[in-house]
Amino acid sequence: MRIFLDLKWFFKQEKKAYLSGVGILLFVAMLQMIPPKVIGFIADHVKQGTLTKTTLLESIGVLAAVGISMYVLRYYWRVMIFGSSVKLSQQLRNRLFEHFTSMSPSFYQKRRIGDLMAHATNDLSAIQQTAGAGVLTLVDSLSTGGFVVIAMAFTISWKLTLICLLPMPVMVILTSWYGNMLHKTFHKAQEAFSSLNDKTQESITGIKVIKTFGQEKEDIEDFRNQSEDVVQKNLVVTKIDSLFDPTISIIVGISFFLSIVFGSKYVLSGELTIGQLISFTAYLGLLIWPMLAFGWLFNIVERGRASYDRVSELLSEKIDILDEEFASDDVPSGDIHYEIDEFTYPGETTPVLSNIYFSLMEGETLGIVGKTGAGKTTLLKLLIREYEIEKGSIEFGEKKTKEYKLGKLREAIGYVPQDHFLFSASIAENIAFTNPSAGIDEIHNASRLANIHEDILQFTDQYATVVGERGVSLSGGQKQRISIARALMMNPEVLILDDSLSAVDAKTEEAILSALKQNREGKTTIITSHRLSAIQHANLILVLDNGTITERGTHEQLMNAEGWYKEMFLRQQLEELVEHGGH
Repeated sequence: MRIFLDLKWFFKQEKKAYLSGVGILLFVAMLQMIPPKVIGFIADHVKQGTLTKTTLLESIGVLAAVGISMYVLRYYWRVMIFGSSVKLSQQLRNRLFEHFTSMSPSFYQKRRIGDLMAHATNDLSAIQQTAGAGVLTLVDSLSTGGFVVIAMAFTISWKLTLICLLPMPVMVILTSWYGNMLHKTFHKAQEAFSSLNDKTQESITGIKVIKTFGQEKEDIEDFRNQSEDVVQKNLVVTKIDSLFDPTISIIVGISFFLSIVFGSKYVLSGELTIGQLISFTAYLGLLIWPMLAFGWLFNIVERGRASYDRVSELLSEKIDILDEEFASDDVPSGDIHYEIDEFTYPGETTPVLSNIYFSLMEGETLGIVGKTGAGKTTLLKLLIREYEIEKGSIEFGEKKTKEYKLGKLREAIGYVPQDHFLFSASIAENIAFTNPSAGIDEIHNASRLANIHEDILQFTDQYATVVGERGVSLSGGQKQRISIARALMMNPEVLILDDSLSAVDAKTEEAILSALKQNREGKTTIITSHRLSAIQHANLILVLDNGTITERGTHEQLMNAEGWYKEMFLRQQLEELVEHGGH
């Protein structure tokens, strides 16, 4: 029952609703004691030949009043208890989502999306059941069972009650054992479901790759295997779950047998009337539900405990990037100074950046080039504080980046990453994502700067075109340019283009860069690219190799340096010349 202690914070928060619901539930349990007593009362009158029309009508009236009262009261306790459990699910779902949005990229490198989705769906449903049906079965089984036993013992026969309850300890021992087994197996079943979720999400996201390489049959077979694993693990849960009812039914059957055998003996000896025996067996019938509910309670509680442990483990993951205690609430602007002695990704031992020292004046353009894996993207992610710098710092304006509130720092930076993610919404909504209140003219202007406006007008629904999940209906170049337009809607102090022009041709690239230069005068731009023509106009160009700056300067200075930059630039110029037939 530890789960109820774990949820104490929520029960305290919703104590008014739960106390009202439990109070009504207890009153209903008391009302249930009346009908068996009335039935026994009528039976004795029938046996004695003293039943009158008035007595019968009064008894029927009492039964009707009790029935109607229970009907109404059961509606209200359901609203209070089950309604509160829905609030718990909502609060935990909101906490999970807020936690997800606060986590750094390293968290998502360890956790798969399908698993996170399973936590926010299946696990929360199991926890909701505990706070709803679990509370109901706990209170109802104890209250109804308690009132029934009291009524049997004090109003009919304590000796017969004691005899009929003799098998109960066996039921308690067995159901407790089943509950422990259920907790372990349900935890494994939930993990299997998370893996299946991962598989489904990954396969749907990568369906183009699967089809391109003709791996449909293999992928379907893999899915079937994982689906079968989920079925098998849930079958184990079901087999244990199915032990509760037969066990309880056998115990109840034994109790009924004892009540008939010994009850008949007491009737014959004159210790009980036939009406009292009828009332006793009716009460014993009422005891069936608390017993079944008790077994069901173990089922619900163990499922809820396993799920709550999984969710708690997720929520206990520490947030890597936090605001400093006295962080500035200003949006940064000004010069940028990098002074990084060394940077290593969390959990790794080999530095990915070392001896990074340079300054970028406000309004200038920085170009960063180098081989794949040289550290270009890492350099940019440190500026937007996706990771913390242990050895060194970055200054933006008059403060270090960590001295600004994270939200304010990122408000100053428009970042266009290599992986262009578009939402399953219209083109206009995707562009206006960073400024939802923007008018259509502002959206058009940003699109023109990103050289995507004319392409959009060619679509049937133009700016109202829904791009599909992750922009599946668009080409790579179109997605890149829409992403650039989205960043420009912020009018950021610093615009970062992280290899964001790789999917467009040289002419389109030149048009975009020219438009940015004219319209972002006085604002800083940082560009990483494998195509050196994209950064040759930059005020400062850095060449990275194995996380270290190997060359720096303007285009002219680097061309005179006879290094990697010049060699690569001339090679790309030659390749472009060959592509155009030597003209």
